[in-house]
This record gives sequence, structure tokens and C-alpha cells, in this order.
Amino acid sequence: MVSSNSAVTQAQPSSSGFRWLQLAMGIVCMAMIANLQYGWTLFVDPIDAAHHWGRAAIQLAFTIFVVTETWLVPVEAWFVDKYGPRIVVMFGGVMIALSWLLNSYANSLTLLYAAAVIGGMGAGAVYGTCVGNALKWFPDRRGLAAGATAAGFGAGAAITVVPIASMIASSGYQAAFLNFGIGQGVIVFALAFFIRPPTVAMPPKKKQLNLPQTRIDFTPPQVLRSPIFWIMYLVFVMVAAGGLMAAAQIAPIAHDYKIASTPVTLAGFQMAALTFAISLDRIFDGFGRPFFGWVSDNIGREHTMFIAFGTGALMLLTLSTWGHNPLVFVLATAVYFGVFGEIYSLFPATCGDTFGSKFATTNNGMLYTAKGTASLLVPAASIVATTYGWHAVFVIAVALNATAALMAVFVIKPLRRAFIHGNEVAAETAATTSAETNAKIA
Repeated sequence: MVSSNSAVTQAQPSSSGFRWLQLAMGIVCMAMIANLQYGWTLFVDPIDAAHHWGRAAIQLAFTIFVVTETWLVPVEAWFVDKYGPRIVVMFGGVMIALSWLLNSYANSLTLLYAAAVIGGMGAGAVYGTCVGNALKWFPDRRGLAAGATAAGFGAGAAITVVPIASMIASSGYQAAFLNFGIGQGVIVFALAFFIRPPTVAMPPKKKQLNLPQTRIDFTPPQVLRSPIFWIMYLVFVMVAAGGLMAAAQIAPIAHDYKIASTPVTLAGFQMAALTFAISLDRIFDGFGRPFFGWVSDNIGREHTMFIAFGTGALMLLTLSTWGHNPLVFVLATAVYFGVFGEIYSLFPATCGDTFGSKFATTNNGMLYTAKGTASLLVPAASIVATTYGWHAVFVIAVALNATAALMAVFVIKPLRRAFIHGNEVAAETAATTSAETNAKIA
């Protein structure tokens, strides 16, 4: 199971400032695609009011977007590893602009779904490229780098939630789709010209025993044959399901709880509960991704997962019990997204630690498809909510998060360490045997 590329690669020449610039450009690109997922909830009810297609049918577009965004990332990542990030990010910029352009004119579900496919392709190209590039530039700070990059996606919608909501109210959702779609696409396309990978692979650095990192670069086929990959995949799905449901359904939940327009005053600010919740959600989500990535760089990936997943379960339980209170709704959703978004920093970092840097973009892309698998449960949440109420949906999500927290410490942690140690011992044994054989022949 050891790649022929198992030798430790040479260090990248000193370019500290340049790699931070690469990270910054990746963050901006991620911010430009954030609204495709996190701004979507603002459009659901206006689209339904205009066309009367029903929430479930409209939310299917969200699922199609997420599935396309995630499941095509391994293919797009292969292009990145082979041809470089620039062309893939340029492609992404064009596709995300085209997607929202089509949404602005969509007069049928078919066109809405087609736009979701196009948007998913574009967002996945940008997301997979920027996260993979961060992992390659920062093997010594994978958690922080992946978290900061993912923070662009998590918090990028925060600064545009109010403008989008205002434009929807004043000019209609079609105008919001058109103007923001073109603007986001142009910025991504322009930045693509300046994004590039390290010219020489950079080796991982072991900081402490809590942060084991492989010295072997595993190829994608080898990764797919590894049981630890599929266990990580399962846990990713379990946690992502609740977060995607909340992201897509937060507006319908607030409307069903009859608190969407209720004024909430917090820290001197007053907004409608729904707008306040979405704004804080994006801020907390964006802050949580690099924060938990940094924490995981210091105390270990699995311990950080346990803390975050456990807190997420507690916040979901709070929403299921006291979510009808506008202030509780705003605060609980903010804290929940603050600990949910870390999956997009912890899992890429854990993937790079476990399987190496050389094929990090493709390997992380394969793991990222777990988000698409989880998105398939979003329409199911609407069905469960219609039949049993939102309380039942929250209870299911609580159980998934609590189970994932326990699996991180008691399953992923020991298996991952055994995987890394076992393969490095096998590589050393093979190298020693080869050297002895060559010596005898000589």
C-alpha cells in the first residue's frame, strides 16, 4: 500500500510571504462562492411566492447544487494536480456567474435545476482548488490554512446577507441573482490569474505526538482502499447532514416558528430574528473554521472533533427545545455554525496528515464528496418536518453529532495512528530488504 513516491520530498525554498498571499487569494475566491450555498435560504420563499413550486421542490435545487459541487471535486482536483490551479479557478468563475444568471431568468424547475448543476460545477472547482492549494503550501499549519480558506466560504456570505435581502425586498430576487452572480464570477475569474501551487513539494513537520503526520504520499487508489478513509467519510456525512439541513432550512424554520420578522436586540444591534441569525451564523462559521483548525494543530484533530461535534449536538438540542424564542434561536444557531464549519478545516487537515501532500488536492476532493452524500438528506428533512415537526429533525441531527463525537476519539484516533505507523514501518522494512538484496548482488 506504499506509494512509489514515498520518499520525503525536498523543502520549498523560502517564500513565506508569497505563500500567505496565495492563502489570502484563496480566501477571497472562497468568499465569492459562499452565497451559492449560504445565501440560498434567502431565495427559497421568494421563489415559492413567485412560482408556487413548493419548498421541497425548490430545495431539491440546493441538493443538486451540493451534490454536483462535491462529487465532481475529485475530477476537478485531478485537473488541478495535472494542469495547475489557474485554469480550474477560471472555469469556476465563469460557471458560478452563469449559474446565478440562469437563476434570475428561471421560469421552470428544470431551468432552476440546470442552474444548480452549473453552479455546483463552478463552486466545486473553486473550493477544491483553493483548499488543496492551501494544504500544499502549509503542511506545517494544515489546520489553520485549511480553516482560513474554508472560512472564506463560511463567512463570505456574512457581508452580503443584508444587501442581498434588501435587494430581494426592493427589486426582486431575480435582480439579486443577476447582480451578485456577475460580480462574484468576475472577481474569481480575475484572481485565478495569480493563483499557483508550490514549485516543489513541502514536507510535513511533526510538531508533537498528538499530531501524527505520514511521510508517505498515498495515491488516490491507495486511499480508496484504506478503511480509515471510509470511516472518516462516514463521520463527515453524519456531521455535515445536520449543518446542511440547517443552512438550507433556517429561513423556513424561522417562518414556521413565527419568529422570522421578530426584532431581536443584541449588543446594541437590532434586526429581524432571521436576518440577525443568518448574519451571525456566517460570522461564527467563518471564525470557527480557522480557530478550530488552529486548535487541532495544537491538541490533535480527533480531540478537536470531539469538542466541536459535542457542542454542535448540544446546540441542536437547545434549538429543538427552546428554538421558538427569537433570542435563543439567534444565539443557538450562531454557536452551532461556529462549531459546524470546522469540519471543512479538520477533515482536509486530517486527510493531508494521513495520506500525504503530493496528492492532497485529489485525496481531499474524494473525502469532500461526503458533503454531497450528506446533502441527500436535506429534502428528507423537509419530509420529516412536515410529518413530525422540526423537533424530530433536530433530534435526529443531535444523535448523529453525538455519535460522531464519540467515533472521533474512540475509532478514528486509534485507527489513524495504526495506519500511519504500520505503513511507515512497512516502507522502512521494504527499503532495508531492498538495500540488503542489492548489497548481496553487488
